[in-house]
Amino acid sequence: QVQLVQSGGGLVQAGGSLRLSCTASERFHMGWFRQAPGKQREFVSAIGWIGAPRLYSDSVKGRFTVSRDNDVKTVHLQMNSLKPEDTAVYYCAAAELGGWKAKEFQSYKHWGQGTQVTVSL
Repeated sequence: QVQLVQSGGGLVQAGGSLRLSCTASERFHMGWFRQAPGKQREFVSAIGWIGAPRLYSDSVKGRFTVSRDNDVKTVHLQMNSLKPEDTAVYYCAAAELGGWKAKEFQSYKHWGQGTQVTVSL
């Protein structure tokens, strides 16, 4: 059974940094999505199995960096210059290696448990 285990997140002041991690039990393309209260889930970032491509939403480009260490099947999302509007529950997600559409949540078959990120003023 596929498992995704997330870690990281928490509370930080605006301008601060946090790192999210997600460990998968198998090889996948990986994505990060977030959902704020009352809003739809939105794409944040994605990284292919081989470490490429690396994709970002316009709202986080230049502030967030996605990376992966395939030796330990872990993907990281380094979040810098955080803003209050980044506050959300963040989910990692895993997509099968074929037919991957990185920015579409329907493309992801497996999801992590979610972790809260709160950015205060």
